[in-house]
Amino acid sequence: MKPFSPLGHGTSVDNIAKRLYSYTAMTRPAQLDHVFSALSDPTRRAILARLAQGEATVNELAAPFGLAQPTISKHLRVLEDAGLISQGREATTRPRRLVVGGPLQDLDAWLAPFREQWERRFDQLDAFLQKKPKSKTKHKQK
Repeated sequence: MKPFSPLGHGTSVDNIAKRLYSYTAMTRPAQLDHVFSALSDPTRRAILARLAQGEATVNELAAPFGLAQPTISKHLRVLEDAGLISQGREATTRPRRLVVGGPLQDLDAWLAPFREQWERRFDQLDAFLQKKPKSKTKHKQK
């Protein structure tokens, strides 16, 4: 039997750090609301996926969607306001790039306890299925 721990499954420094970071992320609900709102649109999620490959101009981001530049600019403004992307300045262009860490890291920290819970449940299910004897049942054919 494992000893009781008020922090959950273990008291390792990593576990404590994860929980503290998760708590910090959860105490900033307004920021998380902005991030979830920004991610709620499939076009914005596709823009983020594209920017994960590298920076791009507004025209490059607009091309796959067939949307007008003002429409893409509105999507970009939402992503910028949520802190998910930033705008650079190069000569005559202003390429957008994904912000590494920041709000996405906060979102990941907020999701971590849920992910851990599901992983534990899947591990328990897997252990149960491994122990269960395999039965040879014959199915009736119609």
